[in-house]
Amino acid sequence: MHHLKSLGPAVARVSGLEAFRAGLGALIGLGLAGLFVLSPQGDPRLGLYLVAPFGATSVLLFAVPNSPLAQPWSAVVGNTVAALVGVAVCLTVPDPTLRIALAVGLSVTATILCRAVHPPAGAVAMTAAMSPDAIAHLGFWFALTPVALGTVVLVLLATLYARLTGRRYPFRQFDEPSRHGTGDRDPVERLGLSEDALIAILDRYSQSFNLGVEDLARLIGAAELQAAAASSGPLAARDIMSRDLITVTPDTPLDAVADLFRAHRFTALPVIGPESRFLGAIFQMHLIDRARSEPRGPGRGVVAVLRGFPGARKQTAPKAGDIMDAQGPRAAPDTPVAALLPMMAGGDTDAVPVLDRDRIVGIVTRTDLIAALAREAARGPR
Repeated sequence: MHHLKSLGPAVARVSGLEAFRAGLGALIGLGLAGLFVLSPQGDPRLGLYLVAPFGATSVLLFAVPNSPLAQPWSAVVGNTVAALVGVAVCLTVPDPTLRIALAVGLSVTATILCRAVHPPAGAVAMTAAMSPDAIAHLGFWFALTPVALGTVVLVLLATLYARLTGRRYPFRQFDEPSRHGTGDRDPVERLGLSEDALIAILDRYSQSFNLGVEDLARLIGAAELQAAAASSGPLAARDIMSRDLITVTPDTPLDAVADLFRAHRFTALPVIGPESRFLGAIFQMHLIDRARSEPRGPGRGVVAVLRGFPGARKQTAPKAGDIMDAQGPRAAPDTPVAALLPMMAGGDTDAVPVLDRDRIVGIVTRTDLIAALAREAARGPR
């Protein structure tokens, strides 16, 4: 039974939406490339045609864009170097079987040495070795077009598609500034490990081709965070939540919301409907972002909203319902603190509402969470 399990899927289950996103990306990428740059019928005179390995490249670029094998250097340089090797072998080795095997083997070695491993590159070299007539006509031009040009087009389309669908491609670099625009890494990625140390870990376990340094940092950070949460004991949201809540309704004017933030020094305010039904939350940054988007002038903009100038009240100001976040994380009274910690560790959420059948009964702020963890740490092992 153990051996049978090893033959099953090794990839984690993904949602149907993600599968559709990846498939649609490959369809759009190859479709646009075929319509405007490379002909699917083939143009042996100029070499402007699609080749089969582009299908495999599309799988990597659109389905697993975080893979080191899918990054622009790996894709463009890997395919191009393999094409050069395939052409050279095709022009010098007459025997078909030897030609194909030699082209693929040498291309694997060459792409590794160039730090440009890209699995479809083997198919590129094989395509060249299996097409002596086309190679005799195009020569090394085959490496430039269709291979290099086609790969560049697919990489550009994958970059645009990733931005449009909320993904990251190319992947983040280890020394890239955080989401706050500073040199500090995001909280869950502050490991105390240098980039060289993370590279050494990948090399030690022969994972350099499967995982990037940035992804490893995120995974280690998430594991540390999960371990810290597990050590928080049996505490639940009801044990640490704030119960005496200050709330607003969707019709509350934003200047009144600003007054509440200023008076109580909150970072979040729940928005409720009839019978205390939770509708969403307003965070201070929502208010500031809205104020910054307003035209400047007397009684308008950031100062007017946050200080509650009379001029701001005379305007037809937006209301709480216009800027509240209705999709943020939420918890139940029995939600463990271990589950709350990851929700607020990344910096996007300052507070998590606690709901009982859609009615808000409390709220756990980052301050509540820190205080609870500090108390648990002070008590020590039990």
